[in-house]
Amino acid sequence: MANEEQLEILRQGVDAWNKWRDDNPSIEVDLAGADLKGIYLGSAKLHQTNLFEANLFKADLCNANLSGSNLVDASLYCVNLGSANLSGANLSGSNLYGTNLRGADLRGADLHGANLIFADLVGTNLEGANLTGCRIYGISVWRVRLTDSIQKDLIISFIDEPVLTIDNIEVAQFIYLLLHNETIRHVIDTITSKVVLILGSFTDERKPVLDAIKDELRKRDYLPVLFDFEGPKSRDLTETISTLAHMARFVIADITDAKSIIAELQCIVPHLPSVPVQPLILDSDYEYALFEHIKRADSVLELYRYENQADLLASLEERVIAPAEAKVNEIRNKLKSQG
Repeated sequence: MANEEQLEILRQGVDAWNKWRDDNPSIEVDLAGADLKGIYLGSAKLHQTNLFEANLFKADLCNANLSGSNLVDASLYCVNLGSANLSGANLSGSNLYGTNLRGADLRGADLHGANLIFADLVGTNLEGANLTGCRIYGISVWRVRLTDSIQKDLIISFIDEPVLTIDNIEVAQFIYLLLHNETIRHVIDTITSKVVLILGSFTDERKPVLDAIKDELRKRDYLPVLFDFEGPKSRDLTETISTLAHMARFVIADITDAKSIIAELQCIVPHLPSVPVQPLILDSDYEYALFEHIKRADSVLELYRYENQADLLASLEERVIAPAEAKVNEIRNKLKSQG
């Protein structure tokens, strides 16, 4: 049971409570089982507090310091814990249904078996936190920090649905939508059947050509994705290229005056043999030495040389799109026969 004297001080308001905590830093705080529903405790100093089975329904604890507190089985339904410090807190079995944890610090917190249904975890720090067995249906997890967190047996189904678990909180939302939302499934089907990745140089001379290719693809009901290789190279850039290529039906790579693209094709081609690559080059330009090795791959079509933009657009259907589509069908038929 909660310490009644301490509970009375807390009910006097945050200022009175914080002063008492400052004056009595060594006293253990016991608010176990306390009924604190609807109370305002913003910026309250509740660190190392025993709130076992406490009822904090719709309480406002924004910016509160709850680090190291015992919140086992606590009722935190729809509580405002925005930017609160919950580092090292024990929240196992707690009810955080609809709770605002936006920007909260939950580093090293124990949320084992907690109910996080509809919780807002935007910008939340969960580094080193234990999320084993949490219910996470309907949560928001944008910009969440999860380094060294334990993500195991996360329950993504609602309370009255068959239990469906996954071990990655960020993937959970996607998996649920994929299974239950026809629109999402349609989006995925659309992406894999219509996206065409366009690679090329974004110089003043070359970009109009890429834009023209993009416009022509749009007219044919494709979803062109145009990527600029003129920026600085980094691991993130390589991963982005790989992700886009994985989603593409085929790739159009204009290697005219674009040496960097050869390096990027070296990343794409060996790892994605099921994605055709149609290379292009202005007839007056020359192939880079490294391209000799790339073009030997079965997924790379014959290099098409064009005289100018008008020539390219006039022959785009016959010399670029049709060969790429033929290769898509060839690869898919081959995969089916092997399956």
